[in-house]
Amino acid sequence: MNDSQAVASGPIEALSIVIADYQDPQHRADLLALLQEYALDPCGGGEPLPEICQRELLDRLAAFPGAFSILAYRDGQALGLVNCFMGFSTFMCKPLVNIHDVTVSEAARGLGVCTLMFEKVVEVARERDCCKITLEVLEKNHPARAAYRKCGFKPYALDEEYGQAEFWQRYL
Repeated sequence: MNDSQAVASGPIEALSIVIADYQDPQHRADLLALLQEYALDPCGGGEPLPEICQRELLDRLAAFPGAFSILAYRDGQALGLVNCFMGFSTFMCKPLVNIHDVTVSEAARGLGVCTLMFEKVVEVARERDCCKITLEVLEKNHPARAAYRKCGFKPYALDEEYGQAEFWQRYL
């Protein structure tokens, strides 16, 4: 075991959490398979990953500064994935980690995989002197919201008078 691995006991025996190596053929295959499973889920959009993503995603992640991914394994089988990107908080003048994708295979949900992957993200964030970890979650994805709250996340608001922040987008 190296620095990028942790083995957990408890509900999932022999669970290992690793920082993905974007050049490792097994990590590449597992990351794409888990992301495809997530994309096909209604909470991931319900459609397959575009062909360009299937062809180029891993190389682009490897080349993107501040990208890192966490994979969860049990007995060599990939069970979970968290894709993260470094950002910066201007109000705290420190880096942050944004969790962009979170998925746990359906058969492994409710077993603590997400919690263990998030613990690894926290470890990486602390090593990089980050001030916080951010993520987005769909309003009606109640299982994910419960898992994230269990891991210490809560809705973001600078001032309660102005309400919670919302995640918006504009396609280009």
